[in-house]
Amino acid sequence: MTSSLPCDAQSNLPSEFLDAHHHFSDTANNSFQCFLRQLAKDVCYLPQHYHRDVVVPLSKVGVKVVGSVHVECLPDDSLEEALWIESLTSSTVVAIVASCDLTSPSIAQELAALKAGCPKVKGVRWILDCVGKYDGGKTATHPATLRHDGIDYLRGSTGGYRGSVIPEFERGFSLLREFSFSFDLQCAPAQLPEAAKLFARYPSTRVCIDHLGKPRSVLRPGNVDTCPGDVDRHDFDIWRKGMEAMAALPNVFVKISMLGYIIPGWIRNDRRIDAIRSLVLETVELFSPERCMVATNWWNAASLSDSDGRSDMGPTPTQLLTLLSEFFKDYSEHDRARLFSDTAKDFYGI
Repeated sequence: MTSSLPCDAQSNLPSEFLDAHHHFSDTANNSFQCFLRQLAKDVCYLPQHYHRDVVVPLSKVGVKVVGSVHVECLPDDSLEEALWIESLTSSTVVAIVASCDLTSPSIAQELAALKAGCPKVKGVRWILDCVGKYDGGKTATHPATLRHDGIDYLRGSTGGYRGSVIPEFERGFSLLREFSFSFDLQCAPAQLPEAAKLFARYPSTRVCIDHLGKPRSVLRPGNVDTCPGDVDRHDFDIWRKGMEAMAALPNVFVKISMLGYIIPGWIRNDRRIDAIRSLVLETVELFSPERCMVATNWWNAASLSDSDGRSDMGPTPTQLLTLLSEFFKDYSEHDRARLFSDTAKDFYGI
């Protein structure tokens, strides 16, 4: 990493960190990970790997990982995955976000089974990034939407994507309050305004936006070694409009994670770091530290965890927390504690 951080950067690190988002998987041995196996073949990432990659390096610089939130990893069966996560030994996991297709005709029974069978399940997620049918990664549409073949649950269309939430999804979402479950939202920026309209109708259901709202490569192509390129103002304005609508809702929170999806290779130089700093601080100002939480999204190597494969490099957990600590240096100790641990504790009821 070529950035020149202040010499006291590590002294600003938090004493405690609750990692608000990461994944475990074992596609070779888990029968409920067939869909994931189709996408990623053999993927094995378990508590001992997370301990090696995240817990130990952070402990060496004085940061204690006080817990972590496991977020679903595209299982074929949500209950089986949650039970597997709860069965893992030597795990930091203190809360689970389970997979749930809220359009399922049996969604009430599925939510009830999760509530009864897995005490650590605090919320659910179903990946929704959709701007058209999946095309191999050329757009913001996530391969997870192959499970519903290009139907946009939030904008109700297989064509123009200008509608509103489909009734089946809203019906399932409306049940979350009954089980005291939150919802992790992963979607494309263009979907945020319609999502905000839905969440406004259910103010008692807490929602957390994953990965800073997932603006996609907001910089136009530039020389990756010398300059960040120009900001794609059109895409950036779509993201900002959506995030402003979300921030106006007191039940909506946001995770600061997967920053390399926004600017691939963002740690290459100071100008790219400054661009990420600006986006992160804008988000924190919109939502306040009371509704923001830091996460590693760790599930493999640094580059994959940080950019979802859009770059060949990414920060280690120590580098990530060091950079974010420098971004947040002007915040109070209370606010910094919220960002690195306390907001996640409150949101997930830990």
